[in-house]
Amino acid sequence: MIKIKNVSKFFGEKAALKNINLEIADGETLAIIGGSGSGKSTLLRLMIGLIRPSEGEIWIDDDEISGMDEDEITKIRLKMGMVFQYSALFDSMTVGENVAFGLVEHTKMSKEEIRERVSEKLKQVGLEGVADLMPNELSGGMKKRVSLARAIAFEPEIIFYDEPSSGLDPIMTNKIDELIISTQKALKVTSVVVTHDMVSACRIADRIAMIYNGDLIAVDTADNFKKIQDPRVKEFFRVVD
Repeated sequence: MIKIKNVSKFFGEKAALKNINLEIADGETLAIIGGSGSGKSTLLRLMIGLIRPSEGEIWIDDDEISGMDEDEITKIRLKMGMVFQYSALFDSMTVGENVAFGLVEHTKMSKEEIRERVSEKLKQVGLEGVADLMPNELSGGMKKRVSLARAIAFEPEIIFYDEPSSGLDPIMTNKIDELIISTQKALKVTSVVVTHDMVSACRIADRIAMIYNGDLIAVDTADNFKKIQDPRVKEFFRVVD
């Protein structure tokens, strides 16, 4: 589904990512972990096509996106859903209008078809009956769910999550983790989750990839990660039983 081949990204003279090679399989959930400034968010933005690599190739299915213009990348992005760190809902729109936004902008669906799709996706994330509410009437956890409903409204092949548990308490973090797992199972999507939360990564992911100072230092299952003796990896597992 996604192939990152010899990718480096420089901002001026600073190397944010150095010769990254990574493949993400169709239907897999991959968690990308790392500390602040490690390069994990840069890698996410590269996969979405928001920025371009300085070197290397990024493949989404059979399409190499690093050389595409904005119109071409926009078409590829229709395969993708994005759940932002702070939900990124439009405050002036209702919940239903937020979920419908991409459908209105990029499809020829009728108003009734859009209304049905919005209702279906809100139900899927456990938010029936909230379509007419405004974002400021929602809790942080509910906003995350609305953001996910918007991401899956297009019925994408890939969902990207940017720090989905950021700012949430442990109970709500568990609920968001369960939602990520259930969404992947229900839709058979490929999921890429950028997180600093090692506990969450172990719970949701088939594999974990760790970025450290721009280098990809390990890719493996959660169980195997716990056995890695590299002190940089072990530090991330201090809070994991």
